[in-house]
Amino acid sequence: MTTPKWNLTVAYRDLNDEKIQQDIELVKKSIQLLEGFAQDRQQVSTIQNAIQTKEAASTLLATMNTVATCYASTNATNSQAKTMIGRLAQLASELEQAFTPYTDTLAHANSEFVEHVLHHPDPAVAGQGFQISLLQREAKTQLSVTEEQLLTAMQVDGRDAWGRLYDNITGSLQVELETKEGSEILGFSQAASLLYGGEFAKQEAAWKGIQVGMTKHKDSFAAILNALAGWRHNEAKKRAYQSEVHFLDDSLKANRIERATLDAMMTAAEKRKDVGQLAGRLMASVHGLDAMTPWNHLASMPTLGDAAAQSYSFDEAIDVIKDAFASVNGEMAEFVQLMVDNGWIDAEPSDNRRLGAYCTKLSATRTPLVFMTWGGSRSDLLTLAHELGHAFHNWVMRDLPLCQTRYPMTLAETASIFAENVVRDHLLANAKTAEEQLEMLWEELSSAYALTINIPVRYEFEKRFYEQRLDGELDAEQLCELMSATWEKWYGDSMTGSDPYFWASKLHFSISEISFYNYPYLFGYLFSQAVYAQRDEKGDAFFDDYISLLRDTGSMLAEGVVERHLGQDLANEAFWLQGIGKIEEKVRLFERLLLEVRSE
Repeated sequence: MTTPKWNLTVAYRDLNDEKIQQDIELVKKSIQLLEGFAQDRQQVSTIQNAIQTKEAASTLLATMNTVATCYASTNATNSQAKTMIGRLAQLASELEQAFTPYTDTLAHANSEFVEHVLHHPDPAVAGQGFQISLLQREAKTQLSVTEEQLLTAMQVDGRDAWGRLYDNITGSLQVELETKEGSEILGFSQAASLLYGGEFAKQEAAWKGIQVGMTKHKDSFAAILNALAGWRHNEAKKRAYQSEVHFLDDSLKANRIERATLDAMMTAAEKRKDVGQLAGRLMASVHGLDAMTPWNHLASMPTLGDAAAQSYSFDEAIDVIKDAFASVNGEMAEFVQLMVDNGWIDAEPSDNRRLGAYCTKLSATRTPLVFMTWGGSRSDLLTLAHELGHAFHNWVMRDLPLCQTRYPMTLAETASIFAENVVRDHLLANAKTAEEQLEMLWEELSSAYALTINIPVRYEFEKRFYEQRLDGELDAEQLCELMSATWEKWYGDSMTGSDPYFWASKLHFSISEISFYNYPYLFGYLFSQAVYAQRDEKGDAFFDDYISLLRDTGSMLAEGVVERHLGQDLANEAFWLQGIGKIEEKVRLFERLLLEVRSE
């Protein structure tokens, strides 16, 4: 098997499929129906019909958007895909506006009315209880129907246009690498992928080339960040007509957590940043350095001897992941093979390819899809395991109403990081020498460094930026200074220098639909430590309980999921410190093994 490409024909033949236009017409008719009956929204039957119509239209829109996004991911210059994404965004906005009157009714309805609405044979309606409860939690910040519709309409060519601009710039950005062998031109995503692999001789050149690219477009990237933050601040002011609205509130609602939970997690992370810094110093020691650098902190482990760095073909990586997943339950391994056999993974390197990796799904068929760029490193193997964990999460929820499968990012990372842990421990258990054990534990160090240090850098930078943005825009130089100061605070002496343009090169800061995109990764990392600990504690009973936890993620607040399945309190700092403690055990094990190998 070669590195795979997607087979999206389960949804549409291609972007020219006539069914796409037919489905667009169905969405338009749904919008007309919703608009036509809005005046009768105080009737239970009208609300029920509206929910059915909205769910059906949303499913079609989501499926078409996923297909278009998949084409754009493999080729950022695909103008047809980009045009389609823009067209669908406009339709989604119109659908949301048409449903706004019904949202308003449900947000302010009494419990008896809601109970009558939920009494319906269609799961798409009967399963809406949790979603309606979320609407009612937000009722105090909801604007009038007309204002909500206006805001939604303006987002398409206002807020969201900035995100599209970022994608367009980075998708076509060319990066020049200057090495001893000469000059080389790569796409941005290809250059960035070098930072994760084992081509150590090219990493400094790749990072510096990216810095040049970011500098060239620094004013555009700064304008994007300022516009997105300014939009969100203004929206928060408009919504604060009954009570104060903080710029974090929208993120907290989206992630279904309380501010106390976020504060407890970040306080614990700062108290124990020594764990991540120790991981960084140990990594630097293996590199033969006093400290890590901005261009090698994501890299693979250098070989301790003369052997070449471990490299995997895609087939080999799939076999490793299947074997690891089978140690939890055979159903997980069978699912990986299902993903491969059905063409639900796209990993072949290509020009103009989107940066990063992700998992998505075709809502109409419940088909999970994984995207990444395969380079053959152990880091790539774990990235693939991570995204397959996401895919498995979607798969075990495929029989639930779609409204009960929309889990927040905080809980979305549960299955993905669990999958990474399973593969890491499998590799560690099969290591035959201390050197091999160190190679496996390197990924533990790399994750600890990235998630307990780099993620807090992102959160604190963004938080401080939003605080300063209240007083006016920040230019590129100010953003670089803020990033560098935050970087140095968290990395300490574990790294030499900072990555001043990280705010520009990391696409997460420029996602228009979501602010504070990053801290859910730390949440998932630490939460998954607690979930993973149950694997040994529960034995054979673990898998069924694990599936039950995953299925609850779309219909409960994060605090409720943890209380039900772990019996713990997320607002208690001790919960998060316990997770960091488990990470420290692996870091200390690496430290001991490294000392043993060097003393031989």
